[in-house]
Amino acid sequence: MANPKLGPLGAEPELPEMMQMFQETMHRFAKDVMRPIGVKLDRMTPEQIIAPESPFWEMHKKYLELGVSLDAMAELSFAEQSKMFCILFEELGWGDAGLAISIGASILPAYLSMVFKNEYLRSIAPDDVMGCWGITEPDHGSDSIDPNGMLMHAKGAYGRPNCVATIKGDQIIVNGQKSAWVSNGTVAKVIILYCAADTGNGPDTHNGACLIFPLDLPGISRGKPLDKLGQRGDPQGEIFFDNVVLSTKNMLAGPDTFQTAVYAIHTLANSLMGAVFTGCARSAYEHALDYAHERKQGGVPIIRHQSVAHRIFHMFRKTEASRALCHRVMHFNLAQGANLCLHAAMTSKVTATQTSFEVASEALQIFGGNGLTTAYPIEKILRDARASLIEDGCNEVLAIKGGYYLIDPDKL
Repeated sequence: MANPKLGPLGAEPELPEMMQMFQETMHRFAKDVMRPIGVKLDRMTPEQIIAPESPFWEMHKKYLELGVSLDAMAELSFAEQSKMFCILFEELGWGDAGLAISIGASILPAYLSMVFKNEYLRSIAPDDVMGCWGITEPDHGSDSIDPNGMLMHAKGAYGRPNCVATIKGDQIIVNGQKSAWVSNGTVAKVIILYCAADTGNGPDTHNGACLIFPLDLPGISRGKPLDKLGQRGDPQGEIFFDNVVLSTKNMLAGPDTFQTAVYAIHTLANSLMGAVFTGCARSAYEHALDYAHERKQGGVPIIRHQSVAHRIFHMFRKTEASRALCHRVMHFNLAQGANLCLHAAMTSKVTATQTSFEVASEALQIFGGNGLTTAYPIEKILRDARASLIEDGCNEVLAIKGGYYLIDPDKL
């Protein structure tokens, strides 16, 4: 008896026609546009990647031409939205993880202004204007996603913030900098900025400010693009603010709602990471599966060897589990409305990123010495996956924070 063939997204029931067409469109884009451009960018200097003639801009232009609309997606049911979101970012992650993160970061100002129903800020951040998310600072990485101080050591302190928004009446003045890890930081046109707020009593990191504004204002400058191990197609870099004057109309969330805003964007970002790196894991698995059929050792394709078949199965199993969790968590959180469950999103991010790294490492082992060369795609995928264990909150910190969220005071 022949085994039934799996679908394009593995052990997934047949999708409705609209979603099937969407998946096919995104898969073609990932295969024909993202993969070849991602390889080119990986071998360019950071300065070349953001130059006007770079294929980076071609990729973003062709993505916009697909007409993926946040407003149209918001009209769908929660089940449809979650499915479409996960399909979109899994396919992008399958194409190229760094470029997928660049696309994801680009929509964050638009998405959060839509979630908070702020029409003015939505007009500043339309779908076709490249955005970025500024939260981490030179002295503050994963602690930036812990504004309630849940993870703080009893004798610890956040310390001096590197970026502060001073709020005076209807005016906001931003000074300081965001770290070199701002995705699209060197090229974005608009930013969603999370920073400490000073309302007259000094900077408050627990009750800060979330602001959306254009990056062509006086007093804004950029650092040089970051040269890094993986996800080289995502142009990251510092942003500096020197007495940047804004209106309170640019405030998406003030001190009273800052922690809610951090919670919201972190929930979305972790869900996005879950989908992207499910796609990255799938890419590594599929490359290894194809290679195991082609490569011969001992007179047979290596997939006939028990060790290889065993590894291939566990790569498939982990990828399937990551996808299922990603879809489940996204649907659950969309259905919650404003009452988002951050630690559920953390499970998706941690699972998918850990899976992508493990699957990519196993895939490289199956490729053997060939996997170490740039003639094959797997060494790049491994580098891209390794970066994911750190970005959007390193997995160790997420696990501790997620564990604390599972504490039930009634049982203590």
